[in-house]
Amino acid sequence: MNLRGIVAVSGRPGLFKLVGQNKAGYVLESLDAQKVKIIANMTSTKLASLEDITVYGEDDDLKLIDVLANMVAAKGNVPDAKAEPAVLKTFFKEVAPGHDEEKVYTSDMKKIVSWFHILKDLPLFTEEAPALSEEHEALKAEVDKKPKAAVKPSNAKAPSKTAQPAKKAAMTSKKGV
Repeated sequence: MNLRGIVAVSGRPGLFKLVGQNKAGYVLESLDAQKVKIIANMTSTKLASLEDITVYGEDDDLKLIDVLANMVAAKGNVPDAKAEPAVLKTFFKEVAPGHDEEKVYTSDMKKIVSWFHILKDLPLFTEEAPALSEEHEALKAEVDKKPKAAVKPSNAKAPSKTAQPAKKAAMTSKKGV
């Protein structure tokens, strides 16, 4: 699934697609039926890309993409976001095995289930995530090959005060001449 460019905005319900950027902030388009465009201020609004979101796990954190893929595998058994907390918790044990039950709250589960219901009808949900291009991989390999900066030997001396330029002689002014 391709979640590139899909973001969650702090303080706003739903998901948004990152359309562009201007000097005032990010231009976002909502993924619901209204397709409302907003400008999110860069300084006060926090954006979280769905590619980068993880769920607390007991051993390692679980990627949101993996949890959503498990939800797809659950077929029609995905509960509504407004379901009872006990139903959400048992469902989450199936789709996110190994999640930390103390740190992952019911509100987090509701949010992820509501995101799933928004995303499941979109065409980008079924397409594959774009792989790194060959040029990007070549640049990455080239950066790894660059030599590191030379380390100064430990016996190098700091410049002494005599190496500094001489001060100009103080000139006295002659008054009344």
